Amino acid sequence: MNATLLSARAVIQIAPREAGEDVRDFLQGLVTNDVSGELPVYAALLSAQGKAMFDFLVWEGVDGQLLIDCEAAVADDLVKRLSLYRLRRPIDITRRDDLGVHWSVDPMDGATVDPRLPQLGFRWLGAPEGDPADAAWRAHRLSLGIPEGTAELADILWLETNAVELNGVSFEKGCYVGQENTARMNWRQKVNRRLVVVPLAASDEKRQKTAYPEFGLAVDHLRVSDLDTATLPEWQSTGIAT
Repeated sequence: MNATLLSARAVIQIAPREAGEDVRDFLQGLVTNDVSGELPVYAALLSAQGKAMFDFLVWEGVDGQLLIDCEAAVADDLVKRLSLYRLRRPIDITRRDDLGVHWSVDPMDGATVDPRLPQLGFRWLGAPEGDPADAAWRAHRLSLGIPEGTAELADILWLETNAVELNGVSFEKGCYVGQENTARMNWRQKVNRRLVVVPLAASDEKRQKTAYPEFGLAVDHLRVSDLDTATLPEWQSTGIAT
């Protein structure tokens, strides 16, 4: 069997404790994307200033539950942050150590196309078994120019992370944390910087978020006016031009 387990990912469950409690409604008021419809979707939890704190995929669970596919290193922090917003609602927010995140470039039974970009491949949730595919996933993701995770996204305004192009934001839904700045940037078309994957040799250390010497790549936060769109992935250059 091919290696598919993303061991650097974790699964968080949001579950109603009482009949009639709607966990979709709870999450809808917090995250950047619309979770009231078909899942999975890519979304984030932002600061009040509209900067990325956590990015993740939201999946439908059973019995009215939602499952969050997130970075394992910050999963406990995400549980705590979501719990702050729970207040007195009868909702349980816990890690699911019996579930893991799996990925494959090729179609697999029960897998779903990554909602960010079809070229990213296929994902599914299942038992946390099998050989890890983290290195292959990172290489594939970076080859497509797609950032993710706190090392690459943290403290960056959400639209500057390419959230529109990667289907990580809805401008049709109701309020959520950080919406005001996000909506204002979109309305004014004021996305002045972008996260881009660049060759390590061309990376600007002052604008570098993180580097991957093993791949010869880095993730930089650069001014749009300084970008050569001809060198960017098609999905990104098209979005910037639009």
